[in-house]
Amino acid sequence: MTDIKNEALEAEEFEDEAIIIELTDEDGNSTEFEYLDTIQYDGEEFVVLIENVEDADGVVILKIESLDDETENYIGIEDEELVEKIYEIFKEAHADEFDFTD
Repeated sequence: MTDIKNEALEAEEFEDEAIIIELTDEDGNSTEFEYLDTIQYDGEEFVVLIENVEDADGVVILKIESLDDETENYIGIEDEELVEKIYEIFKEAHADEFDFTD
């Protein structure tokens, strides 16, 4: 499992209200993502992100692990069925906002 620590404690907000989060992986590589949603499922929280690049081709779903009131870890999910379930919930909640093509 890959742990990704949210190094940006304060998200940047732009005119279009996009929330940008910079995540740093265990090797020290940083990547910017746009926050799309937080999904509650089976007593746990998951974050849905998309890489902050023009040609991003899919979402990233990570489990949220709260360390304290200001810091979270985002953990990769190895269970593909769980990822699909979270993605289906996200698609249902945002059917009017996004064009989903699987």
